[in-house]
Amino acid sequence: MEELKNYGHQHPLLMLNEEQLLGNGNGVVDCSRCGEKVSAPCFSCVECSGFYLHKTCAQAPLELNHPFHRHHPLLLLQNPPSSYTRCVCDFCDETCEKFIYHCSCGLNFHIKCALFTFNIAERNLKELEHVALEDPSFSSKNDGGNLGKCFACWEPLAIYTYFSLDCGFNLHKKCAELPAKMGHVCHRKHPLLLQFNSEQLSCKICQVTQQRGFLYGCSTCNLAIHIDCLSPLPVIEDKSHQHPFTLFWRQIPFICDACGTEGHHVAYACCTCSIMVHKKCISLPSIIQHVFHVHRVFHTYFIHKEYSESLNCIRCHEVVDTEHGSYFCADCNVIFHVNCALKEKEWYCIVSQENEDDKSLDIPVNSITKFLETNDAGEATLIEHCKHKHYLMLSDKISEHGDKCCDGCLLLISAKFYHCLRCDFFLHKSCAELPKMDLIWDHRCVGKLFSGSKPFILTSDCMFECEQCTYLSNGFSYKCNECGIHRCVRCATLPYAVKIPGHKHLLLFYYDYYNFEKQCSGCGTDLSNTYRCKDCNFGLCLNCVMRPTRVGHNCDDHPLNLTYHKINDYTKYHYCDICEEERDSKNWFYHCETCDTSAHVDCVLGKYPFIKLGSIYNEGNHPHSLTFVKKFPYYPECVECGKPCEDLFLECAEPECKYIAHWECRKSTIRGRC
Repeated sequence: MEELKNYGHQHPLLMLNEEQLLGNGNGVVDCSRCGEKVSAPCFSCVECSGFYLHKTCAQAPLELNHPFHRHHPLLLLQNPPSSYTRCVCDFCDETCEKFIYHCSCGLNFHIKCALFTFNIAERNLKELEHVALEDPSFSSKNDGGNLGKCFACWEPLAIYTYFSLDCGFNLHKKCAELPAKMGHVCHRKHPLLLQFNSEQLSCKICQVTQQRGFLYGCSTCNLAIHIDCLSPLPVIEDKSHQHPFTLFWRQIPFICDACGTEGHHVAYACCTCSIMVHKKCISLPSIIQHVFHVHRVFHTYFIHKEYSESLNCIRCHEVVDTEHGSYFCADCNVIFHVNCALKEKEWYCIVSQENEDDKSLDIPVNSITKFLETNDAGEATLIEHCKHKHYLMLSDKISEHGDKCCDGCLLLISAKFYHCLRCDFFLHKSCAELPKMDLIWDHRCVGKLFSGSKPFILTSDCMFECEQCTYLSNGFSYKCNECGIHRCVRCATLPYAVKIPGHKHLLLFYYDYYNFEKQCSGCGTDLSNTYRCKDCNFGLCLNCVMRPTRVGHNCDDHPLNLTYHKINDYTKYHYCDICEEERDSKNWFYHCETCDTSAHVDCVLGKYPFIKLGSIYNEGNHPHSLTFVKKFPYYPECVECGKPCEDLFLECAEPECKYIAHWECRKSTIRGRC
């Protein structure tokens, strides 16, 4: 009986044959190193009950000089380094929990994976001699091609002949037989060596970084090439293009006609259409529905001359070269770089070519249910709206209703608006024309949008907290049918480009512009996702972009205007006429030019700027309807807490009932109530 002193265990280990293993009466046991089932011959500790090791795990060297990682040795560790929150094997992509082979450059392997790949490198394939081979065409029919990926090349397992999964590894037959060294036309200077991608280099041909498995590399030139990129198919056909593409090796870079970015060495050409593309761009979707745009966008290799003006990508706001590929909406002149359109998979869906001419997919359902009268310009002057029981009439007489607010966005009435002749109901024309259903592109449920329905529904007549601006409101909102979250219409309808009266240039929204290290030009807070000017050093946070430009407040008889620059330069100190504290002259504020009243933005807006006074609140246990009110300078006493109602409070609508209470005393959890 062979005895072994083993690293990581304090007692000697004894080798067991199959009879001895079964004679221990333990049945099926797991290896204490790799965690997998043990079979004879194996090692066992006599003193420690239940301690077993595979023979290969027990005899694993403390230091492994791996042919696929020539620069450093792999060291055997009892546990992953403490700096790792989760350690993942760089071959099989599974979690490493116990003994691992580790390199200081960041590579980690299960013992079995390190030794298996070592045997592949050494052409010692005894483990695979008796493993059955699976035919890829048969497997893809039976499994739908969802067998996973080969651990060596990380291409789908079912596209080539592969070893049965009984061997414990996902592996193509061709990947187990790869030459350790090869020359290639795309790198003539030095031979390419089969290795792990320890430096995380992107492939010289396809520019994609492969995190796991093998590739060919040249350490002298610091380059890497994927296994499949070295032997591309000579001809590729795809349903997205009417002609086949033929392989064309190039020694100099080229610009892909499908996506407009640079390619290297491997190009595919369609001689009929005179285009040259990346391999990956052959199968670009022809039509997509993207959350950044209400209509479908179509892939095009170039844009005709009638659209010859400069077009900027709606995603990154940089100019798109229309001589190369892009995604384009001809109805709106909206354009994407191909890579910008396809960057986040959850933000778009592929539209089948069978639905190419189905314009109904683009048309939002209008919340105006009936046009009763129109003027000579074709504008609807009398309408029926889905959110009000009476007819609404178009008006532009702001002077008669300038102190009224829109029941949709709860901002003061401006420009053209609809109003009810029978009750106190107003809607901006733009709010009246909002769609009944819409896409909220940056909401977390956006990945579920493309199942045939739009889950954001226009709602009203309820209290909600907006998930974005966090204000409490009882105006219109878009409610997510998946999670019940609300987005107020001010936040939900923010465009990607806005014009602010306080700045001369257009401001563009940058969703992932994290390197803008400046502060908001409106309030001084730090910026992350931001509206920014491309032409000058000016940026705004979302809150400042949405500030009401005109508001009413009981500190002044006139509406207060949002002011973007300091006034009264002769004054050394600037004060708020509401809180009487000092103001930062660099920040925006509200001002009445007639009365020379100035106030902090937050002092004017208060905690509840988007709850309509006079509106009805029916929730809670009070027997009558309650009305939102503010009374100045008379402050009644709250029946709940006994303190004066100095802010928003609720008053019973029944004259004989004297119930008055702070909103703070009455409210409960609002999120998701309606």
